[in-house]
Amino acid sequence: MDLDLRKLRYFVAVADRLHFGRAADELHIAQPVLSRQIRALEQDLGASLFTRDRHGVALTDAGRQLLADAGPLLASAHAVRRRVSMAARGSRRLMVGFRAGIPVIPAARAFEARHPDVVVDVQRIEWDDQAPMLLDGRIDVGYVRLPIDEAGLRVTPLYTEPRVAVLPAGHRLAGKEEVTEADLAGEPLVWHADPSTQPTRRPHPNAGYLVRGVDETLEHVAAGRGISFLARSATVFYSHPEVIYMPIPDLAPDQVCLAVAASRTSPVVDDFFTAAQATAEITAECGNYEMWQLGSDAVSKHG
Repeated sequence: MDLDLRKLRYFVAVADRLHFGRAADELHIAQPVLSRQIRALEQDLGASLFTRDRHGVALTDAGRQLLADAGPLLASAHAVRRRVSMAARGSRRLMVGFRAGIPVIPAARAFEARHPDVVVDVQRIEWDDQAPMLLDGRIDVGYVRLPIDEAGLRVTPLYTEPRVAVLPAGHRLAGKEEVTEADLAGEPLVWHADPSTQPTRRPHPNAGYLVRGVDETLEHVAAGRGISFLARSATVFYSHPEVIYMPIPDLAPDQVCLAVAASRTSPVVDDFFTAAQATAEITAECGNYEMWQLGSDAVSKHG
């Protein structure tokens, strides 16, 4: 039995809203039609996906499992359509996503030496873009930072890099060469939804500002609203006159990985993986040593 993707999209609409009427409106179909399609999907799978009673609609165990599996499957189908459309236009292009501070050029140059006919495009991604953009085909390969939802992905570790504390320029610890978790205990944290930005084992009160991306983080820290943590390489590409970066050696390092949709099979993608792994040491050095000297100079000026 082949799974009908149209029925699967209908199922996800109902599962997200737990309301057949609202799902039907969103899908621009009549509610009786939607109900018939869901019943047909249940018959195809031999399992009840929803319970329906006077209290409303709820997912069964089978429904929860299908919802967990549906996202990557629908995203993969969307990615196939995107790639076929690009191939029909004669486009030979590899879209590489990267998190802030991760240099892509070393791998791109090594890859292009073997594939001069393929254009390597790059796009910066945030923590919540990582898995969705890989699964739906907006990017072909991603330089990602852990943690990431690995469902439907193939994730390969590349290297680790230290983290730094991000402090206001006038912070009480600005003159120190490095800080510890204990030094910063109790400091309010500029809160990211990204869990990788809270690597410290000591709890920090929430500063009350939810940010997305390095730029917003620096603005809030500069305003004295709290502190934050970044992978050290990100500090090379992002500076602010009212912010300093301080080494904090007792924090766990940041893990940089390369990721691709598990369903993606492509010699071109495999060759980029090979290039990225071959240049991982160069990439780590670019982000963590030579360029770090610029960040150290900035710290010493404030210190």
